[in-house]
Amino acid sequence: MKRLLIICVCCLLTATLSAQDYRWARDIAYTTKDDAYALERLKLDVYYPEGKTDLPVVVWFHGGGLEAGAKEIPNELRNRGYVVVGVNYRLLPRVTVDQTLDDAAEAVAWVFRHAKDYGGSARKIFVTGHSAGGYLSMMLCLNKAWLAKYSVDADSVAAYVPFSGQAVTHYNVRKMQGIDALKPTIDEYAPLYWVRKDCPPLVLICGDRELELYGRYDENQYLARMMKLVGHTQTSLYEIQGYDHGGMAHPAFGILFNHMREVLKTR
Repeated sequence: MKRLLIICVCCLLTATLSAQDYRWARDIAYTTKDDAYALERLKLDVYYPEGKTDLPVVVWFHGGGLEAGAKEIPNELRNRGYVVVGVNYRLLPRVTVDQTLDDAAEAVAWVFRHAKDYGGSARKIFVTGHSAGGYLSMMLCLNKAWLAKYSVDADSVAAYVPFSGQAVTHYNVRKMQGIDALKPTIDEYAPLYWVRKDCPPLVLICGDRELELYGRYDENQYLARMMKLVGHTQTSLYEIQGYDHGGMAHPAFGILFNHMREVLKTR
């Protein structure tokens, strides 16, 4: 009976959240850069419940190998009572990866400054994304210099939850370096290079190791091991069996939501 009551309450809560009025703020420029490509590209969308305060905020970086794709608010993130920010960033090879990472950091800094304007809380910001977006979130998490440039402490993010992010140097960064996609390297553009013990929860989610792109699960498994070896106690690793690189994104959202609930208990 108690279990049934809990289920009914959860269903009612979900229905209430779904019934809220949501608004869109689209194509908001988040940059101080003034070159033509930055002015064209560096925009974001905000999706938020109307009339709410102190809400969790999800920053979502799109995938596309760092050389394709566009900002989005995934369906799985809608109607859940969150503020969701979908971010564009400049793409390779038109810019360098340093510029792309700087764009990602500038976008997150914008969210810290403006979360309250949309009912969100700067204490409840979660940074995530799929594939290239996962890579960007991993780099912002582990190399604090990117966000520090914009006066944001990377450790003030509630959690980083990359979906199928690349832990070695990204394959399209290596392509620009003249290195083949199947010759993995670890340099300053690899999340693995920056393993550290003093960062927020890091939740690594990948598809089936036999179906993932370029051994993506194995890279994340090594990153998880190294994070634990350096003393980080809040690294989690998930393998979603039966799902390939693209297909893993949908079931991965459930893992994101579970970890958000756990983190928010302490905030």
